[in-house]
Amino acid sequence: MKIRLVLILFLVTGFAFAQEKHETEKETPKAQVFESKQSVTIDGKTINLNAKAGTFELKDEQNKPIALFGFTAYFKENPEKDRPIIFSYNGGPGSSSYWLHMGIMGPKRIVLDDPNYNQAGPYELTNNEFSILDVADVVMMDPVGTGLSVPIGDATGKDFWGVDQDIRSVSLFIMQFLKEYDRLNSPKYILGESYGTFRNAGVMSYLLNQGYALNGVIMVSSVFDLRTLFFVPNEDISNIAYLPTVAVTARYHDKITNKGADIESFVQEVRAFTENEYAPALFKGNTISDTEKNSIAQKLEGYTGIDAEIWKRADLKLNAGETFQELLRDEGMTVGRLDSRYKGINLDPLSMSAFTDPQSDAISPAYTSLFLDYFHGALGVSKDLMYAPSAYSKDGFKWDWSHSGNQYWGTTGAITTLPDMADALSKDPNMKVLIMNGYYDLATVFYGVEHSISHLGLPKSATDRIIMTYYEAGHMMYTHLPSAAKFRADLKDFISDTLRK
Repeated sequence: MKIRLVLILFLVTGFAFAQEKHETEKETPKAQVFESKQSVTIDGKTINLNAKAGTFELKDEQNKPIALFGFTAYFKENPEKDRPIIFSYNGGPGSSSYWLHMGIMGPKRIVLDDPNYNQAGPYELTNNEFSILDVADVVMMDPVGTGLSVPIGDATGKDFWGVDQDIRSVSLFIMQFLKEYDRLNSPKYILGESYGTFRNAGVMSYLLNQGYALNGVIMVSSVFDLRTLFFVPNEDISNIAYLPTVAVTARYHDKITNKGADIESFVQEVRAFTENEYAPALFKGNTISDTEKNSIAQKLEGYTGIDAEIWKRADLKLNAGETFQELLRDEGMTVGRLDSRYKGINLDPLSMSAFTDPQSDAISPAYTSLFLDYFHGALGVSKDLMYAPSAYSKDGFKWDWSHSGNQYWGTTGAITTLPDMADALSKDPNMKVLIMNGYYDLATVFYGVEHSISHLGLPKSATDRIIMTYYEAGHMMYTHLPSAAKFRADLKDFISDTLRK
């Protein structure tokens, strides 16, 4: 009887273990990669590509699987020796990479009616003559929660959704991908857009400290210190950072009379006013004299087209949303946050903040529809796999803004990755950074970037390795074809320069 009972318990336990193991195996998805042949024609030459799209099993430092990391990689057929590789991503945080993918980095680009609203489909996909694929292989990355990327095993979203968590997981993917595809000795670059630049500053330091030196880092529409965007009480830096972009926007929409000889000279004039008059006036707070306040308000009207009385009522400080509304309020329109060349209907002319972003409204349907068509069509990714354009709808998505380098007096004293950038640039005297700025970007303003770089605390020998370029477009400057051409030329020159012996 005892033997029978033991046997029954053994069989039940074994069955339960087998069932549990089977369920665990069923619950853990496996990495899948879909291969296809692609091509791109650049400067009259056709480059044939081996494309791989799907997921990569990401492991932690103990070799334990933690995520399926989504990517699309383009490798040149029969590549030359030491061909560079660029890892590229967008920002958010919580955005997938299909904006950069279909806008400038991949072999195809979406045809847009820039800077106007696009009609509904059918949309047009065309050869991307502005791609860098003639010079380097490209890996488009989708951080966990976006694209096809999902946590697996014991990992959950919170292990990836935060400044430090994101820097770690993105860096782990790059290191493991380089090993898997035998590219450890290739010239290496990272290219991020928007929050992707905030991430870049951390990744460049993380990788270097792990023994992975980068040949170059490319920052597209950058932010490194969130104080330049926040408009927090008792802080002037956001108002100072935004003014030049507000001024060039007013210039573009013919709201001012003194436009200067060209955009560069106009911007330089506004910079000088901001540094020498506007910033000191704001620093005085309510101790400023009425005479000086009236004078500054009049000059602000001259540069922005916004009435001096409004500036005075606002104590010379309008936040970003207020400027979106105020610039074209008399037309019943609002300007774009991502690209202030765009304008759209102002649903509430009495409101002090915009309800929508005209540039996003104008281009998002085309990008979303055509990317998914291309992803599941030309790239051959299974339609059973759901691509997430963003992580914002994922259960529990909430970004952890704490960062190991931002702690002071036992609390978060700043939200910035500038110290990470300074760390990498100080440790590697060969590392170079390309920062690409859109004049009409009201999301991550160029003057805020200039302020950040001028306050890195590094010697000139280090800051001379930071190259700044400017484009007469917005956050996604490549939607403007002349800027797309310049983007490619500047990126190509940067890669060539960083490869020189």
